Amino acid sequence: MTILPDSAKGISLLGHTDQGGRGDGVQVMVDRGYAYVGTRVSRGIMVTDVRDPRNPRPVNFLPIHRNSWSMHLQTADNLLLGIEELDIKALMSQQDYYAKSNQVDSSRYGVRGQDFSAGMRVYDTTDPANPRPIGFLEVQGLGLHRIWYVGGRYAYASALLDGYLDHILIVIDLQDPTRPVEAGRWWIPGMWTAGGETPSWKNRVALHHAIVVDDIAYGSWRDGGLTILDVKDKSKPKLIAHRCWSPPFGGGTHNAVPLHDRGLLIVADEATLNIDQEQMKRTWVFDIRMPENPVSIATFPTPNDQDYVAMGGQFGPHNLHENRPGSFQSSTTIFATWQSAGVRVFDISDAFHPVETAYFVPPQPTRWMEPMRGRAKMRHSADVFVSKEGLIYLTDYDAGLYILQWNG
Repeated sequence: MTILPDSAKGISLLGHTDQGGRGDGVQVMVDRGYAYVGTRVSRGIMVTDVRDPRNPRPVNFLPIHRNSWSMHLQTADNLLLGIEELDIKALMSQQDYYAKSNQVDSSRYGVRGQDFSAGMRVYDTTDPANPRPIGFLEVQGLGLHRIWYVGGRYAYASALLDGYLDHILIVIDLQDPTRPVEAGRWWIPGMWTAGGETPSWKNRVALHHAIVVDDIAYGSWRDGGLTILDVKDKSKPKLIAHRCWSPPFGGGTHNAVPLHDRGLLIVADEATLNIDQEQMKRTWVFDIRMPENPVSIATFPTPNDQDYVAMGGQFGPHNLHENRPGSFQSSTTIFATWQSAGVRVFDISDAFHPVETAYFVPPQPTRWMEPMRGRAKMRHSADVFVSKEGLIYLTDYDAGLYILQWNG
């Protein structure tokens, strides 16, 4: 079947797979010719052979507990790290999930390890088509949301732990991948309610995840904004700077990609609700030449090739290609998913004036995998990974995996 984009410029379609009926794709990593895709409702990780990008073939599925989700993952050093967390979003509406934080008490949801799984699974990918589970870090709480790992000894994750209001940063020691252990943690003061702390906010402050470069961790805290941490001492991360712009802006800070050679940081605020239910979200350019004083200097343009506001659904930033080692790396070209507006490419050669240069907007899904619970029936481009060769791997909440060619 021929797939025609709703709109496209500078990007062409090579291949597509519905992942063997498990089309609920979220984060994607590509390693040695195989795509690993975390899922939202299928409860596991898809493995797809993408060595022929025009004919991607699902070859394996790594299931987890039926009550937990496995949306996010990382690959490096012949390891695959996958999150496992109670699917609390299944228990509430879209609005309630993103509205506020509450102290975590995992016992409310049953027995951890029996009624749900919570932690990080480690797989050996020496045979990339057949990852083999070798270790598990169980956390005292509801699980992990997202991980950063580019090889070596340490990984960095957002963890939903008992006694805290929401996800905080933990450092994970992988010296022995079969026995990962927590090495340190950090949170925004006010989150450790079991320790007597009191929050000064009423919205949702929670670490989505941190990207770590040169022992500096750039954390995105949803409505809590941005933190810059010194993580040289893994046991005691130290705050360098904290900036929060919600309110007056809409929050949902999702990821922050540092460009150290230019002293810049690109920060995306996720659109979490239908566009008629929240203000337009932005992607920000920060000057971080003085990391103790990050300054916002520009925002990305909002896609306007179609009237996405009139279309409805979630219209706004979601994820940024994160410039991982081994993938496409650039300090001037930024790839970003824009949910109902597909994947977009921006030129930030002039950091004060970002310009959109290319885009690909997939057609509407033909099958809806994700329970709506307040989300409008609209395509949802979720994550993007770009190879050194300019191949774009794009996931959709409902439609699986697209493989695209950037013509830039």
